[in-house]
Amino acid sequence: MAKLKQLESFVSVVARGSLTAAALAEGVAPAIIGRRLDALEARLGVKLLVRTTRRIALTPEGSAFLEDCQRLLADLANAEASVSAGGVKASGHLRITAPAGFGRRHVAPLVARFHVQHADVTVTLSLGDRVVDLAGEGFDCAVRVGDLPDSSLVSVRLADNRRLCVATPGFLSRHGTPQQPADLARFDCLSLSSDASQTRGWAFGVAGELVHLKPGGPLDCSDGQVLHDWCLAGYGIAWRSTWEVESDIAAGRLVAVLEKFAAPANGIYAVFPQRRHLALRVRLWIDFLKHHYSQPAFWRGAGAP
Repeated sequence: MAKLKQLESFVSVVARGSLTAAALAEGVAPAIIGRRLDALEARLGVKLLVRTTRRIALTPEGSAFLEDCQRLLADLANAEASVSAGGVKASGHLRITAPAGFGRRHVAPLVARFHVQHADVTVTLSLGDRVVDLAGEGFDCAVRVGDLPDSSLVSVRLADNRRLCVATPGFLSRHGTPQQPADLARFDCLSLSSDASQTRGWAFGVAGELVHLKPGGPLDCSDGQVLHDWCLAGYGIAWRSTWEVESDIAAGRLVAVLEKFAAPANGIYAVFPQRRHLALRVRLWIDFLKHHYSQPAFWRGAGAP
């Protein structure tokens, strides 16, 4: 029990930004929270937090440990909910947010299927590329792709996502195939325009290091779907996420090139505000996503059971 309290206090302090706020939420003195953190750090033999009179900051070890703690506490809450809920049916309103492109393709269809299985749950799906404040704007869950800088939220990794260079078989037969990232300078490449968010360019793993390049070409656009369409039309090589092009690769419409230089995968996550008891409808939605996203056939466009 003491170990669990230490973990809960650690996560609460990070989420709320201070020992005082965490103590107030639990109804104990700040000194008790401080002693739990001291005991946790002593037991682990590492410094998790840098505490000053003005702010609290995570150490690198603390950042890594925080994600594990959040997952463990969420799993524990889910286990308790599954027992206490018994045969209770999920109900109420579920508010979900997701990136526009990913959400249209891989979230919206599942929302409709989820409602078929849980008819007493109504759902609002908000699509957009703005990172919303989940708690402040009243959202129950977000689906997010890529790195997650906000450590005050709980995240569940649903699937891996990689970026690949792709082109049509026809384009490659006409222009040849690049053998290494530097070769892209000789090809027409379809890139996001400079006013888009992809400012560092295309990422590759070269000799164990992450290298960023900015290939050029006669066409660029601020909309990723347009780049995808241009690529399918054979106008050049594009650098796209596997969630977007895996079905095209499986169908032979696109071919992946430079795969051995692909950068390490990032993640697709379900993200939700830190809560002691997760609503049954939210837990069932996250489990629903995990089930479908874990099926390779889902990303190839064949669907999943």
